[in-house]
Amino acid sequence: MQPSGYTIFIVEDDQSVRDALGLLLGLQGHAVAMFADAESFLKAYRPEWCGCLLIDIRMPGMDGLMLQKRLLETDCKMPAILMTGHGDIDSARDAFRAHAVDFLEKPIDHTKLMSAINEAFLRQTIDQERGKRRTDSDHLLASLTPREREVMDLVVIGKHNREIAEELGISSRTVEVHKARMMTKLQVRGVPDLVRLSLLGHDNDSA
Repeated sequence: MQPSGYTIFIVEDDQSVRDALGLLLGLQGHAVAMFADAESFLKAYRPEWCGCLLIDIRMPGMDGLMLQKRLLETDCKMPAILMTGHGDIDSARDAFRAHAVDFLEKPIDHTKLMSAINEAFLRQTIDQERGKRRTDSDHLLASLTPREREVMDLVVIGKHNREIAEELGISSRTVEVHKARMMTKLQVRGVPDLVRLSLLGHDNDSA
């Protein structure tokens, strides 16, 4: 059973294949949304959608690889599974280069399909949890005063209290006070936890 709120978005121009996949996945308890081409999917797409994509490579108009790349450009986080009736090494390489979960040849092997979907859902869950941790870290870091943030930045690069005091022009005792308040606000127990939290914050700043 899929995680709550997850949907499999099928983008396939062959109606018989589309309907067969929709029926199979629906009987497995999955929520399914179906689209006949890449353009209609892009028109309907919403950033808040969660789940995975099941995309045919060869379609009229925009093909599946181009759709996959277009979605990556829009920062779509949903993992993609590519399907083709004309599998070749170059297409598979392009699909995996664009972070596809799997590349399946038609007729689709149901066991391989379900395995790929489970992997896609796992990736989506991990990505969502990582995003939540980053959001939580942003809220914690925003609670620091400018001086506490300066102390934190120096602590995580390995500076000792005396060195921090000299660099900031304050006493070692004042550094200790700022450090204690900063650790309490960030809900960390030691420098390793502080470094992990700081790295999350830097990831967000560079995103």
